[in-house]
Formats: sequence, C-alpha cells, structure tokens
Amino acid sequence: MNLKLKIWRQKDAKDAGRMVDYNISDVSPDMSFLEMLDVLNEDLNNKGEDPVAFDHDCREGICGMCSLHINGEPHGPDRGITTCQLHMRKFKDGDTIYIEPFRAKAFPVIKDLVVNRSAFDRIQQAGGFISVNTSGNTQDANAIPIQKHNADLAFDAATCIGCGACVASCKNASAMLFVSAKVSQFALLPQGRIEATERVLNMVKKMDEEGFGNCTNTGACEVECPKGISLENIARMNREYLFASLK
Repeated sequence: MNLKLKIWRQKDAKDAGRMVDYNISDVSPDMSFLEMLDVLNEDLNNKGEDPVAFDHDCREGICGMCSLHINGEPHGPDRGITTCQLHMRKFKDGDTIYIEPFRAKAFPVIKDLVVNRSAFDRIQQAGGFISVNTSGNTQDANAIPIQKHNADLAFDAATCIGCGACVASCKNASAMLFVSAKVSQFALLPQGRIEATERVLNMVKKMDEEGFGNCTNTGACEVECPKGISLENIARMNREYLFASLK
C-alpha cells in the first residue's frame, strides 16, 4: 500500500507544533501500525531527518504505552486493541492517515506523539494500593473466601492498563473510567475494604487536582477502551465516594 501520513510534530512542550505530511510506500497489510512507523523513521534517519517520537514498549497490548490518536480515534479504527495490535489491513491503498498525540491538559506533550501520563501514576500513589501486614503472621490470600462474581468483576477492573484512551476519547478529558477501575479492583475484594474510604476520597481528589475533566456520560471511554473496562465501574466508584463522604 501507498499511504499519506499527516503526523503531529512538536519539538518540546513549549513548541506550538504542527501537522507534517509524509508519504510512505510498499506498506504490507500484515504490518502493525508501529512497524509502519518504524519503517517511516528508518527512512527519515537515512535522509538525516529527525525521526518521529512515539511511545512503545511491549508491543503485545499489555503495557499501554503505544497511545496514539489515529484518524480521530484513540488506538485507531479497530476495537478492543491497542495501537501496537492495530494492523495496516485496516487501511486501504491511497488512504490519508492522521496521527496525533492524546489531547488532554493533564497529558502535556513531551515531543511529537509522546505525552506525559505521570498524572495517572500520581493518582495510583494517592490510594491505588493495599497495606499488608508482613510481620510473619500474614494470612494466605487463598484462605480468604471471595464470591466468584465479585472476584470476576475485580479481575475485569484490574485489566486496565492505564493507556489513557478513556481520557483521549472524552470531550472533557475525564479520567473517571481509569480511576474507577483502580478503585473497583480493590473495593470488590475484602483485602481492599480496610482502606476503602481513604482510597476513593484520595484518588478522586488527586484526579481533580491533576486537571482531568468531569464525566460526560456519553460512554465514549468504554467504547474506545482496549480492555473493555465497563462503565459500571464509574457507578461503583460514585457509590463508594458517596458513602465515604458521609462517614
């Protein structure tokens, strides 16, 4: 395939940035989207030009690093996948592809397509953990009875990889789906109930401090989430927050 790429280029956080056109040829339909960008960067390097900076790590849909806005959609036109799992067979010969970084006040651009998502780390640090007694008298987790329904829901919430697609898809750049998944994975388990009140209050407070917007109730976040995190987690977090606020 021969493609025209319109890619956001930005030297640093202070640069205004702009869209730059690139032509790429002989793209195999079996390439992943990131492999296609690798080919482009190899060509730019050979020409002595600055390659396009983009985030990537595992390339197996696990780490959440490869967050790109492709033709107006986080992770591109496919569903239930990350950018590294997107294949070029989803595009046609002669297509024009727009590639941009995730847009959010809380995700400032570092360079080109790379954004700073450390706001998610700070939200996690505010309460996304449990404290465990390691005095030598710890109870084996397998000895704690848990309803299978709750265990399944907790596992589903824990599949969130923190890629930020929910933020990028929301017109208010809300992080509610991400935060609710991190709250839910603990709220549904007995190990997480001990600190449940502090957790939800602290994580929601930090989310607001980081500059994320309010939930729009449009459900775009669930649609674009590569792991299919359910909106039910937001409802659960709202209930947790209400009960915690009344204590």
